[in-house]
Amino acid sequence: MVLRGFSEAAGGVTVEKAGEGNMNCVLRVRMSKRSVIVKQARPWVEKYPTIAAPVQRAMAEARFYGLVSGVAELSRWMPRLLDFDDAAAVLVMEDLTPAEPLMACYDGTFVFDEAQLMALANFTRTLHHLVIPEQDRADFQNREMRKLNHEHIFDLPIRSEGSAGSEGAFREMLEGITPGLDEAGAFLREDDRYCEIVRQLGDRYLADRAGALIHGDLFPGSLMRRESGALCVIDPEFSFCGDPEFDLGVFYAHLLLSRHPEARAEIWLRAAQDGGGRDELLLLQYAGVEIMRRLLGVAQLPGQLTLEEKRRLLERSRELVLGGA
Repeated sequence: MVLRGFSEAAGGVTVEKAGEGNMNCVLRVRMSKRSVIVKQARPWVEKYPTIAAPVQRAMAEARFYGLVSGVAELSRWMPRLLDFDDAAAVLVMEDLTPAEPLMACYDGTFVFDEAQLMALANFTRTLHHLVIPEQDRADFQNREMRKLNHEHIFDLPIRSEGSAGSEGAFREMLEGITPGLDEAGAFLREDDRYCEIVRQLGDRYLADRAGALIHGDLFPGSLMRRESGALCVIDPEFSFCGDPEFDLGVFYAHLLLSRHPEARAEIWLRAAQDGGGRDELLLLQYAGVEIMRRLLGVAQLPGQLTLEEKRRLLERSRELVLGGA
């Protein structure tokens, strides 16, 4: 792909890997006067090449950036999209360096403060109230990515056959991460009511809805922190029109998964309610599912949670999903 408008590239270019992304091939291209991020969606998950993934996610991300670019309250949070090649599924974006990725929260070296949580809640509130013209809604469904996400969030982690047998791929994976983890998660796979609600939530996630535009993967891996402490939001390739409670619940789950104090997680929960305009039960159920899939699914997180901590979180998942059921 030609980087249109970057004539200084003729003076010499260096290319390096940019971060530890899961989904895409992400490179930093350094030129004499600036650097940019080049992100390509290839027909597989970059971290797990055996898992196929739709390249249309690049278009979904480009559309998201295009839509929010005209809304100052949103665009100031995100990198600018500088170029997009649909045929190559490549985006060229502003390099946010020296902003730092926030995966460090999982090892305890970073903790969200109240001001950051409140600011992020304001971002999600603005995003979720964004009006998408009716004629454009079909462009923001991102169905193929939802199918992929649905399988790994709502299906594979609770499939009983997924862990059956000493040679089962899931059993081997989970035991390799934390010995005893597969057995620790068995009570959820064997809980018919829990699994039924998870599947109902999955059906809701898959259904085309006239809902809000959501980020679709709002967790610390999709956030960066500027030197000023201000947060940035990246990687909206999972975005679609759906339940705002999905975004809000996923982030709540990650505050719990990253050992944030309960009081800090409650600050997010209250701020995310949007003045009572959100379905708290639905939010908490999505949070419970996210906890379960991050512990029992393929998309594992960094950090060193003990088996006992994971047991407690899986119990929390059950409490959140069942709610008043």
